[in-house]
Amino acid sequence: MELKWLEDFISLANTLSFSRSAEERHVTQSAFSRRIKQLETWIGVPLVDRATYPARLTPAGEAFLPTAQQIARDLHAARSDARERQGIKANTLSFAALHTLSLTFFPRWLHDVERRVGAVRTRLSTDYSSMEAFITSLTEGESDFLLVYAHPAVPVRLDGQRFAHRTLGRERIVPVSAPGPDGGPLHGPGAAGGPVRYLAYAAGAFLGHVTASLFEERPIGCATVYENTMSEGLKAMAVEGWGLAWIPESILADDLAAGRLVRAADPSWDLTVDIRLYRSLANDRPIVARFWSALAD
Repeated sequence: MELKWLEDFISLANTLSFSRSAEERHVTQSAFSRRIKQLETWIGVPLVDRATYPARLTPAGEAFLPTAQQIARDLHAARSDARERQGIKANTLSFAALHTLSLTFFPRWLHDVERRVGAVRTRLSTDYSSMEAFITSLTEGESDFLLVYAHPAVPVRLDGQRFAHRTLGRERIVPVSAPGPDGGPLHGPGAAGGPVRYLAYAAGAFLGHVTASLFEERPIGCATVYENTMSEGLKAMAVEGWGLAWIPESILADDLAAGRLVRAADPSWDLTVDIRLYRSLANDRPIVARFWSALAD
């Protein structure tokens, strides 16, 4: 059983609307419905009567609601107390960050910010399976900040009245391939001889949605031969000649310079994404406010 299931159920008890609660909880309606169903499976009885409009709680759901509310309060209080005892709440900034950004952008950027705000203690997590999970880490208070890419094709489901963001930079996502015998790309959008061998981002990965939007505008015949959620994994496969991949430019410099990878297409095939930092406006910890203000400077 997961805390977010209880918080989803409490939200649904308040709104009696799957769509409104999904928006409130910053997830898709299908994901929200799935989590309510998981809670019902764990409890062992239906908690929501879906045959009515608006939805309503079953008698079992009505009976369970006060318990769910108390458990959620107790768990949040226990987490807060544990963090305070370790000094984490007062002195540590927690970040959820896409894996590539944690390696290429975060260390250099944080060093620059620290010059202005003084020494900071940070904790960074990258082990989330999807963009939705990253967003949940911020909305549920697991992280103070969310460091992600942003692109018009992948809307970030955060209410602008409750969450703020700053754009910290931009990144190009470049199509690359191992070189062929002639030094040109072994795989590429214009390659002849059947479908292009494609190294794809796994379902749920941010850059998977972005590259999908490119293919809608410029279809190419692809045959996916490998999937990975991480750019570094796709890059390693591209170096070994497995296929065409779109990789953030920040992790390509050494491989391009050494000739292990080459551009697989002209720059019109590049994608550009913003690098954004998000925070909850309800997070009133002084260290969070000071850090955020320093970014404005």
